[in-house]
Amino acid sequence: MVPLDHVIGLSAILFTIGTIGVVTRRNVIVILMSIELMLNAVNLAFVGFNRMSASAGGQVDGHIFVLMVITVAAAEVAVGLGIVISMFRNRDSINVEDVSLLKW
Repeated sequence: MVPLDHVIGLSAILFTIGTIGVVTRRNVIVILMSIELMLNAVNLAFVGFNRMSASAGGQVDGHIFVLMVITVAAAEVAVGLGIVISMFRNRDSINVEDVSLLKW
């Protein structure tokens, strides 16, 4: 069995990589992928904590939270890709600095 420290450490590393990707990149698709990486890191932490508490009482609260996060991530991808397609059709670019050009 993998200790909880290793699971949370891996989750923190993945979340940090995602944060660095969001802060440093200019491409909208790469930013969306970094946000997905951050959400998956949170899912890993939820499952790790759930596994720790499941040995005590057999609860599945972590799995329910993971399903909710996956649902939010799917909605975020659908809306985000719609915005990216609209931006690319109007400006022929998916650079983050060009987003202000979508204003009226």
